[in-house]
Amino acid sequence: MISFASGRRIISGVPLWRCLQPITRAPNYRTRAQLLFHSQASSALMPARQTSTNRLLSIRPVSWPASHLCHSDSQGPTERGQSKEGFSLRALTQAPKPALYLSFSGLIPFLSAPLLMATTQSFYPDIAFAQVVYGASIVSFLGGARWGFALPAGSPAQPDWMNLGNSVVPSLLAWLALLCRDNIAEGALVVIMGLGLSLHYDLTLLPGYPSWFKAMRTVLTLVATFSLVATLMIKQFCMKKTIKEIQD
Repeated sequence: MISFASGRRIISGVPLWRCLQPITRAPNYRTRAQLLFHSQASSALMPARQTSTNRLLSIRPVSWPASHLCHSDSQGPTERGQSKEGFSLRALTQAPKPALYLSFSGLIPFLSAPLLMATTQSFYPDIAFAQVVYGASIVSFLGGARWGFALPAGSPAQPDWMNLGNSVVPSLLAWLALLCRDNIAEGALVVIMGLGLSLHYDLTLLPGYPSWFKAMRTVLTLVATFSLVATLMIKQFCMKKTIKEIQD
């Protein structure tokens, strides 16, 4: 709508002379030195921008296996603590005093045999065989402990073929070690095999024991194994004697 007021044409309330007036911009007072400075600064910043862009493009996404995430989420804090304490010696502080004292006192027959022979610098077959017999009885005891652990109602270890069947294997190895009276080295190796197999059962294959018992079993097995190895080394490097020569 065009209306005339006071001699001026107005379009929609705006004077026509304002619409036809050329738009004037503010003059640019940048000098040549300023333009040169801005061009140098922009060229200096371009490599930095390109390197940062390349770094962002080179970042690879982190992929987590779904099984690992599900396992970590489903595992509670108590289970994590038990799995860590199973292989830590700190769990021995939680062991009952009778179990701790009786177990470590059971190392005396293992350690006394090589210590006696090392003191006299002689190898005594009777003492070495007594050590093998004691080790065989310990191996058989470990198998029976698994059997007794799986039988009570409510036990975490079920009385199935895996628990009861594998608990018989240490007893068979102990019986085989007792048959090696004429060869002490073979008997000692069979006992070492039985100790290692029992430890493997208790730690990995047949779980259910408390953390302190696993830690104690690990220490006892290592000490007993090293004592048998020490007896075999004495047999190899020391002179063979009998107990009658000690009495004389």
